[in-house]
Amino acid sequence: MSARLPVPPAIAAEIEAGALFAISHSGGKDSQAMTILLCEVVPPEQIVVVHAPLGRVEWPGTLRHIERTAEGLPLILAHARTELLDVVRRRGRWPTPGIRQCTSDLKRGPITREVRRYLHARPQHGLRVVSCMGMRADESARRAKQAPLKPNARNSVAGRHWLDWLPIHHLTEAEVFETIAAAGQRPHWVYRAGMSRCSCSFCIMASRDDLRRAAQLRPKLAAEYVALEEEIGHTLSPSRVPLRRLFEA
Repeated sequence: MSARLPVPPAIAAEIEAGALFAISHSGGKDSQAMTILLCEVVPPEQIVVVHAPLGRVEWPGTLRHIERTAEGLPLILAHARTELLDVVRRRGRWPTPGIRQCTSDLKRGPITREVRRYLHARPQHGLRVVSCMGMRADESARRAKQAPLKPNARNSVAGRHWLDWLPIHHLTEAEVFETIAAAGQRPHWVYRAGMSRCSCSFCIMASRDDLRRAAQLRPKLAAEYVALEEEIGHTLSPSRVPLRRLFEA
């Protein structure tokens, strides 16, 4: 087993039991590195990659990047029933780092739904699933406090046994990029274009520099965000500086 990916005894037991390992893949560097390392310790027939498409606000080429770098693994798409900008217009507010409806409504909820469907259609996994996510401790103080492995009581119903695992919680950003390079892969193009994150093109967690660079890369979408901010009187920027001022600066 890879020295870069310690396997807790509970995870080793799930591998032995034939559990399904569902990889939540955004297309970003952390998802990509996590997939590479999981493929070293989990048999491919026990892995499924799940992506929640974000429609117009997703970076172009994201799905193709996932397909190319996770080639050979089954990939399922978890579509939300609505898009981010429609949700914001209806609510009159953007999500915030503290209240992240974008994550719960557009990513976590749809991914959970599709993993349940996939699992129940494949009895060989014994209704056992390990949900794998790419959060890392050095991203923020909040993520550093997250437990790398815990049971998910909410989803452990209807006969299911469900664990949430953060396999690369211990990795640094440098180690993530090193893992991708060592596998002979390249990260998503947005990193080479100057972005530090690969999520929504304009993310509620983004820095000022990332928001400005995203506006340069996607000016038409930037104009739509500015117009929506002014329509509802609420900005998505974590600094609370309206996007129009931020982009003009």
